[in-house]
Amino acid sequence: MKFYNTLGREKQEFKPIKKVVGIYACGPTVYKSAHIGNLRSYIFMDILSKTLKTKYNVNLVMNITDVGHLTDDADLGEDKLEKQAKEKKLSVWDIAKKYTDEFMQDLEELNIQKPDVIPKATDHIPEQIDMIKQIEKKGFTYKTSDGIYFDTSKIDNYGDLIPNFDPSSLQAGKRVDMKEKINPTDFALWKFSKPEDKRQMEWDSPWGRGFPGWHIECTAMGCKYLGKKFDIHTGGVDHITIHHTNEIAQAKGSFGENHANYWMHNNHLTVEGKKMSKSKDNFYTLRTIKEKGFDPLDYKYFCLLAHYRKKLNFTWDALEAASNARKKIINKFLGVAKGKVDKKFYEDFLESLYDDLNTPKALSVIQEVISSDLSLEDKKATIYEMDLILGIGIDKEITIPKEVKNLAEQRLEAKNKKDFQKADLLRKKIGDLGYSIKDGKEGYELIKN
Repeated sequence: MKFYNTLGREKQEFKPIKKVVGIYACGPTVYKSAHIGNLRSYIFMDILSKTLKTKYNVNLVMNITDVGHLTDDADLGEDKLEKQAKEKKLSVWDIAKKYTDEFMQDLEELNIQKPDVIPKATDHIPEQIDMIKQIEKKGFTYKTSDGIYFDTSKIDNYGDLIPNFDPSSLQAGKRVDMKEKINPTDFALWKFSKPEDKRQMEWDSPWGRGFPGWHIECTAMGCKYLGKKFDIHTGGVDHITIHHTNEIAQAKGSFGENHANYWMHNNHLTVEGKKMSKSKDNFYTLRTIKEKGFDPLDYKYFCLLAHYRKKLNFTWDALEAASNARKKIINKFLGVAKGKVDKKFYEDFLESLYDDLNTPKALSVIQEVISSDLSLEDKKATIYEMDLILGIGIDKEITIPKEVKNLAEQRLEAKNKKDFQKADLLRKKIGDLGYSIKDGKEGYELIKN
């Protein structure tokens, strides 16, 4: 197995630390519905985890951020959950539960396997405070009027995750609002509550009442559940420059080294070539996909047509093409018994995924199976085995109603007798029941419309 490691800027052979591979995936901030760009990260997470499971045991941890993520990544602005709670006139806890439940439903509908551990930031305040204490003890912190900050100038190779990073390019007053920061890249570990804010989420700490910074939760929870050194940390490319860079700084400040061996990032998704935003009326969620008549797994199939490290542009035409391609595979095997898995094709499929999760190539192997001279039964068994990893729903049996099957058999009989008028009438009846029929060398194919 080889994966692209953002830290080394190259594909590297995967060598696990222990028998159980530890993966930490940056989870959602649960203040609103996840959009389809967010969900691309978890499709990537799912394929990575399932691919690794073909060779190893895996412990997958994905956090839920329910406190500390501010509207401005430079430690300014309101807490995203507190802001949403005020707007919706609900408690922060209700907001967090609503969008956590919705997100978990999204994962289920995308056939994404539930992570082994799903820790919430608010359930791990003591662990975050303990880690800040360790960082403070080693001399990496300073206090301002609004919180405890990490002094990034004291860390060796801060920014080594960022390509061509030049700290001198970050000038106060240009890219960063310095306030009381010593260095432009410094970040908050603990923020003090302001009486005028009237926060719902706040805790006592050795430094004063307040709440944790956004970055500390992931380092603290990742190391709690996976150890001070684990295998893989995932997230979107937008996490590289701030969130993940600061996570590494915290780990180095706490126990002297980067806490993950491989840092893997999926690229952005745009809509019609533009960044998603409500103001552009292109903020699409899984609910939007369903309202347009598509299956959530059509979207998953669409994502897998591109490599996770490539930018992906979403259009409704592209989704429709993906939907048609997925349905074509499903319909090919309706009513067909499963035979034996073809070892050679399955090995080719795994080889594609072992090469930095090359899902476009893996999907092309499925097409090779369909075009091969294998029996229909063996084709089905082979492709269904592949779908245990891809999870695009082609392994789900669709039961064709007996009435539809009978009509199809009657139509075949009429066709063989050259009674084309009756055959056309029976085709129409089948269509009225939500199916179409496609004639082929092997008889006919019933397709669910």
